[in-house]
Amino acid sequence: MRRIRAAVATGALLAACAALLGAAPPAPAADSPGFRIRDGRLLDATGRDFVMRGVNHAHTWYPDTTDKALKDIKAKGANTVRVVLGTGDQWARNDTADVARVVSECKKNRLICVLEAHDTTGYGEAGAAVPLSRAVDYWLGVKDALVGQEKYVLVNIGNEPYGNTGYAAWTDDTKKAVGRLRAAGLDHTLMVDAPNWGQDWAFTMRDNAAGVLAADPDHNVLFDIHMYGVFDTPAEVSSYLNRFAAAKLPLVVGEFGDMHSDGNPDEDAIMASAQSLGIGYLGWSWSGNGSGVEYLDLVRDFDASRPTAWGRRLFEGADGIRATAKEAGVFGGTDPGQGSCAVSYRLSDWGSTFNADITIRNTSGQRIDGWQLAFAFSGQQKINSVWNAKAVQSGADVRVTPESWTHSIPADGTVSFGFNGSSTGANTPPKAFTLDGKACTTA
Repeated sequence: MRRIRAAVATGALLAACAALLGAAPPAPAADSPGFRIRDGRLLDATGRDFVMRGVNHAHTWYPDTTDKALKDIKAKGANTVRVVLGTGDQWARNDTADVARVVSECKKNRLICVLEAHDTTGYGEAGAAVPLSRAVDYWLGVKDALVGQEKYVLVNIGNEPYGNTGYAAWTDDTKKAVGRLRAAGLDHTLMVDAPNWGQDWAFTMRDNAAGVLAADPDHNVLFDIHMYGVFDTPAEVSSYLNRFAAAKLPLVVGEFGDMHSDGNPDEDAIMASAQSLGIGYLGWSWSGNGSGVEYLDLVRDFDASRPTAWGRRLFEGADGIRATAKEAGVFGGTDPGQGSCAVSYRLSDWGSTFNADITIRNTSGQRIDGWQLAFAFSGQQKINSVWNAKAVQSGADVRVTPESWTHSIPADGTVSFGFNGSSTGANTPPKAFTLDGKACTTA
């Protein structure tokens, strides 16, 4: 998000071809010391699924507000904050000491810190924007504030690289940026924004994400889509998010709002789809928007006691931050089932029929041989067929046991299975799962 955003040519969305995402990502390399990607999921340093629920804060423009803003953002229930930094190209440079201080404040408030370099915004179309290579130069310049913080910090290489001109270069430029940061010793999960002002209407990121992930020697890249006017219908939102989920490619909605100059994004669909798929989201933005987009402020004048309608929707509404955010395990949280298992349930719903893809992660610290997963449907759902497991349903209650090839779950490993079903009425994911009688965390 930039404070004055160029309009996106939404009509081009209709002309863009629906190319396939490409080959499935490879198996991960050695674990990062902090956050890491596995099976298309973002895991924290404790091995638990971590689903971002938070907001953006414009630190580089309003540095004097940051300490209080982070405290207030946490009090609203968030688990993550995406912090806007300047590289010194378009906006004043946030130096190593300042970055270190921001990270310290995030940790003090038990917030995961996504640091993003904003000066790349709209490169190729915005005259003052700089290429991703300049963002890499910046990260290398503040490296001392980053190394050792891998458990708490994700590095968002450059905000919205490329506008609507020259965006075909996104894939190669992103691979080069990731490669340079890895060669310099940065082991963090790297977050990469889509081109087209972050909205990827030409599907450049969508169709090349697998190749970018494969090119990272650490296989530790998280993809970031920004949802504004291009995503103004439930179908557009669901289609984009489901393509990543189906391909087991990690995705976060790094920015979205309830209105915008290029169209009215469907924030209800964004939040509902993200929740059903276990995909993170970060609303834009805490406060300080100007130049006609003041409606994107979550609170007025950085005052947490004065939430806007958008702020109330994001924090307190259905599928909102207050109801869905879970603190990162690195802060010592005690979610039910911590140390036993974590379950992700990805729903692809077509009305009267649906598919569910379920992954069980063994976080018990020891191998599990033979298992039983139990859960209850929340509505009128019926399982028709199952793959990679066996299921018995009695009313709403379901018991799942393994096939011979999914019999064992290694320590910190996973098994996945799925089923096809039919439903009437609302079809929402089960609220709770138990593995061999012990409660699991959910993503």
